[in-house]
Amino acid sequence: MIRFALKCSNEHSFESWFQSGAAFEKVNASGMVSCPDCGDTEISKAVMAPRVQSGMAKRAPEADPTDAAPSAQSAPPADIEKQIRELKAHIEATSDYVGDKFSDEARAIHDGDAPERPIYGETSLKDAKSLIDDGIPVAPLPFVPARKTN
Repeated sequence: MIRFALKCSNEHSFESWFQSGAAFEKVNASGMVSCPDCGDTEISKAVMAPRVQSGMAKRAPEADPTDAAPSAQSAPPADIEKQIRELKAHIEATSDYVGDKFSDEARAIHDGDAPERPIYGETSLKDAKSLIDDGIPVAPLPFVPARKTN
């Protein structure tokens, strides 16, 4: 998995994970990558510094000059965690949880065999790749769904 810094044609910056650089290119070319702020699908890679850890012991933050100015694309961990909690609450409130039947249900919705609606659930990486290869738009969630029971 690789994380890319991305930007839309409206200059909104965001990050997303992909299986590889080629996977990003394929999914992006199909218009399945969109800006979380405005929905724009004209997405390009932004300049991103690699995260490399040296073998040296970590210095105190105040002694590390690279920590002096946070990047525009990073947010404090507490803010990110809050945003993920809010996203999870929104998805759980506005989408149907289909559990491990996600691939089957997403395919049925795409084929018109099930009513169109937002869904979330779980699937294998192989099945998610198959959905993407077949042009069915799916995206990984940045959290593990709470398992719902009847």
